[in-house]
Amino acid sequence: MSTKRKNMTRRNFLTSAGTAAAFTIVPRHVLGGAGFTSPSDKLNIACIGVGGRGGAQVGGCSGENLVALVDVDEGRAGANFNKFPAAKKYTDFRKMFDDMTDKIDAVCVSTPDHTHAVAVMAALKRGKHVYCEKPLAHSIWEIRQMMAEAKKQNVVTQLGNQGHSSSSIRKLCEWIWDGALGDVHTVHARCDANHNKVNLFGRRNNTVAVPSELDWDLWQGPVKTRSFEPMYIRGAWRGWSPYGSGTIGDWICHVVDPVFWALDLGSPTSVRAECD
Repeated sequence: MSTKRKNMTRRNFLTSAGTAAAFTIVPRHVLGGAGFTSPSDKLNIACIGVGGRGGAQVGGCSGENLVALVDVDEGRAGANFNKFPAAKKYTDFRKMFDDMTDKIDAVCVSTPDHTHAVAVMAALKRGKHVYCEKPLAHSIWEIRQMMAEAKKQNVVTQLGNQGHSSSSIRKLCEWIWDGALGDVHTVHARCDANHNKVNLFGRRNNTVAVPSELDWDLWQGPVKTRSFEPMYIRGAWRGWSPYGSGTIGDWICHVVDPVFWALDLGSPTSVRAECD
């Protein structure tokens, strides 16, 4: 690797035309120089959604300047809010952008699926680089809008998938690519997770008060307004179609991604489902 490449700064990397990689996966020695990143060269990052899975993203960005943390559920996000006292705290990402747009380089989005698109588009339209947890959005139409805006703004983007980034999956791919397993002609994949909530319809209790630490209106975001229900929030949203993507949307990327990657299958042309 050339000396010029080693001395490339993080900010220059993000603003270089045609860059295909994302800031979260680039080795520190490439971006900082001599194994050290000066405070002035660190990225200013805002994290939208910092509880649950979002907590892992906050930790992953902790080596940069975390300038803002946003979450509609202070009860779920409280630990990370307290861990980074220098970061400004918000419940509404729109307010954060109003206050801090010129102070933010990149945004990480780790909210429930139904609010990915609105948060990502708000960042993209302001020319911010974006990392978003899978699944990228709640509909194909939303994804197409996001892709078009990212291209228009010429920003760096990345879809987060911790399974795809794991060393075990990479090692499996290397074994197959090196021929260690011979010719692979059939793959059986299964998933024990189950986000189905159909059997819980009759147990919903819409008379429960909204927790004081939760902004229920902001949590619902762009979808139809519904009465608060405890079974909709804090991870359980994955099983309700207005908010999540079900078991397939949540898990299929982990279960079959290694197969598509290792065997270089490309994008699927059709999908068939069978039920007992």
